[in-house]
Amino acid sequence: MTSRAAPTARRARLGAELRKLRERAGLTTTQAAVLLGTSAGQLSNIEVARFGVSADRVRVAAHAYSCTDQALIEALVDMTGERKRGWWEEYREILPTKLLDLAEIEHHSTSLRAAHSIHIPGLLQTVDHAREIYRQAVPEMSPPEIEHRISYRVKRQAVLYRDGAAPYRAVIHEAALRMRYGGPEVARSQLRHLLAMGEHSHVSVQVIPFSATYYPGSGQSVYYVQGPVPALDTAQLDQSHGPVFIDSEAQLAQYRLLLERLGAAALPTEQSRELIHTIAQEL
Repeated sequence: MTSRAAPTARRARLGAELRKLRERAGLTTTQAAVLLGTSAGQLSNIEVARFGVSADRVRVAAHAYSCTDQALIEALVDMTGERKRGWWEEYREILPTKLLDLAEIEHHSTSLRAAHSIHIPGLLQTVDHAREIYRQAVPEMSPPEIEHRISYRVKRQAVLYRDGAAPYRAVIHEAALRMRYGGPEVARSQLRHLLAMGEHSHVSVQVIPFSATYYPGSGQSVYYVQGPVPALDTAQLDQSHGPVFIDSEAQLAQYRLLLERLGAAALPTEQSRELIHTIAQEL
């Protein structure tokens, strides 16, 4: 086993999923440790991601916990081993750890979905638009911090351009399209970028117009990252103190339903494009 002072979201998720399997089996850490031939302390350290865990140990644990979901087991196995350094590691000690975790989760995603009411989703923002958003942040960011954030966001966006990019679907309220962050020119450029991104076959942009009579979720922004199996999905919520990750099955099901309903409330893709184009011309 290897020790890790600051586990990433991916390593922490592996430990949490192993803990869930143990709890579903009705086993205490002491009982499970006996079955696995280890100590309760070592097992606890694995579950809280202080220690890494091998692929063989994951399979042994799944068998001991009577887990028969082979897709889930193999997905957990894929999360073991030494983690390769991703591009986000260059921002460690510079940006909050949660932002690095988000980039890592996106890197391993199989599908991405976003719903926003006031802001354009981060993966679809232009540099000028993002810079203005960061300039308005509370508490105020220093110029170097703003540039680090922008650089990080641009590198995150590469997930939409890589070979075999995961499908990305965004539902945006018309209010976000009409916000003029940075002035008319910046806003117009942002809308044109949205139209250009929507031309990619794996990117879908839908708009909920002001005229809509149905708007579930009361304007809540949600970012949903699909994993290799539904049990490993992650919902991310934006809070003033930073991103919050949700991975409980009941809450994930709730956010999946919310996103489906938001998609149903939005205009079809082509009508959404027409509305974006109209708003851009009005600026």
